[in-house]
Amino acid sequence: MRRRHLTRETTAAVSFAGPPRARLVARLVAAVLLAAAGLVVGLLPGLAARPAYAHAYLLESSPVDGQVLASPPAEVRLRFDEAVSLGGRSIQLLDPSGKELAIGAARFADGKADTARASLPRDLAEGTYVVSWRVTSVDSHVVSGAFSFSVGHPSAMAADVEQDADPVVPVVAAIGRGVAYLGVALVLGGGVFVAALWPAGRGDRRGRRVVWSGFAALAAGTAVVLLVQGPYADGRPLTAVFDPSLLGATLSTRLGYALLARLVLVAALGVVFLIAVGRPLPMIGKDPAGSEVSRSERGGVGRRIALPVVAAVGAVAMTLTWTLADHAQSGTQIWLAVPATSLHLLAMALWLGGLVTLALCVLAPAGRRDPGLLSLEPALPRFSRLALLCFAVIAVTGLYLSWRQVGTWGALGATGFGRLLLVKLAVVLGVLALAYGSRRFVQRRDRARRVPLDPRAAVRRLRHSVAGEVVLGIAVVSITAVLVDTAPARTSYAPPVDTTVPFPAAAAVNASGPYGGLRGGSIQVKIEPARPGGNTADIYLTGRDGRLVPVPEISGALESRDRSVPALPVTVTAAEPGHYVAGSMSIPYPGEWALRLDIRVSDFDETRVRVPFTAH
Repeated sequence: MRRRHLTRETTAAVSFAGPPRARLVARLVAAVLLAAAGLVVGLLPGLAARPAYAHAYLLESSPVDGQVLASPPAEVRLRFDEAVSLGGRSIQLLDPSGKELAIGAARFADGKADTARASLPRDLAEGTYVVSWRVTSVDSHVVSGAFSFSVGHPSAMAADVEQDADPVVPVVAAIGRGVAYLGVALVLGGGVFVAALWPAGRGDRRGRRVVWSGFAALAAGTAVVLLVQGPYADGRPLTAVFDPSLLGATLSTRLGYALLARLVLVAALGVVFLIAVGRPLPMIGKDPAGSEVSRSERGGVGRRIALPVVAAVGAVAMTLTWTLADHAQSGTQIWLAVPATSLHLLAMALWLGGLVTLALCVLAPAGRRDPGLLSLEPALPRFSRLALLCFAVIAVTGLYLSWRQVGTWGALGATGFGRLLLVKLAVVLGVLALAYGSRRFVQRRDRARRVPLDPRAAVRRLRHSVAGEVVLGIAVVSITAVLVDTAPARTSYAPPVDTTVPFPAAAAVNASGPYGGLRGGSIQVKIEPARPGGNTADIYLTGRDGRLVPVPEISGALESRDRSVPALPVTVTAAEPGHYVAGSMSIPYPGEWALRLDIRVSDFDETRVRVPFTAH
């Protein structure tokens, strides 16, 4: 009998510490984590790069928008405010009939990652042509636009100036991001709840199912974003998701690198969770005192220390796969924005994932069984403390990130990003109200020994409150999935121009004539949205008595104040006496501009006025 025990001990020791299963699993986990760490570390050099401003915008083009050329240009050049990624269809040329013409492949000019060029045919006929462009910003988001130029003389255009991809593609991408967000919440928050906050969770099948569902959602959502990014960046339909060339192009970008790292981390954390909730191993021998011990007890100390550390490292790396390839990677204070966004995402995941697990596994209706208050011990008070900490982190980081992405109060209501942020804030306030009710329940439960409570009614109210939190939490995740692909308000908001300049005192205006009221008067110009692209300018000629003064004619031109660009003609028409409108004024790129107005005040006299403004 003694020999039998020695044989079992020796065999078990070899089995536990030797090459078979345990050592193989340990090596596999280590290899996967090292691979994931290498992929994530590969994203870090972007932190030292020069600041980018989220959703690249065109600084200048050659030819400029609306320019009329005597002969066909040899090439098109586009310079952006930051480095961009190019695809096979980054620059396209459409003739006056709307037909796409064959041009040279889009390449970087002079080795500069912020300047793209494409050669044009030398035999372009006279007429107006549309250049459509589509590039990927440093924050992994696709931006596009178009402008026109004319050879010889302008002509009618059959092509739409705004060219975009299949509208289904960005919707599918947003759904994929939302599923991935929900998945990471169930993986991180649900995993912590099951493995650490809920003592019965490791052996509860429902808790494990919630977390494994999170792994499936995270992997599926990430795969969808990875497949859809290629058609999205190249302006192709959804049917091109399995095009190998597009997938290869995506994998060569920063976003593709981050998504690949995320999939590797899904596998690594899956193995860690499997070990954390694994069942105790059978008895394999005796300790020095003669008591039988299990494999789980022998390795328990190491597992209790190593697994949390590995899981924490994996969780941080997982959040970095978002923050190193998204809005946090652009704008000001990147060094602070990346950790702040990572903490924001991690706190959201721990709270929402734990909340869903609490609702489905602890507070789920128990039929005829009365869960009472004892079944909530100790998961509810532990989660309540964790949720309070998460809310504090979400509030602090959320305020900072909102300021960083919005910048000014006016941008909140004037931009799509700002309006979405306000909706998200309203939903979060609803969550806080419900969470406050849940927190009060926990505090009343602590006094239940002194003050009798109705267990059924109390748990029922808590169940309704937590269910409301879950619904609103999923709404927050959905809004976030749309926000990350929306241009930040700081870069998309431009306050409208509203400036007034005096009418030139030296203008040849007959004081007793019909336009004499302009002497001592002013010219008010309002330009909206004062951004590159189409704009509307309202021009008001006001006399010294405050009344509008009509003139025979006004013509206009757009002049660049900081670049040698030829003046671009602006068509001005009368809206009402003394009020004139330039309804299709196209600003080629941001910067300092001047609207030149040539105001005819008689049959022979004309006065020139320049109204300076800034396009953002």
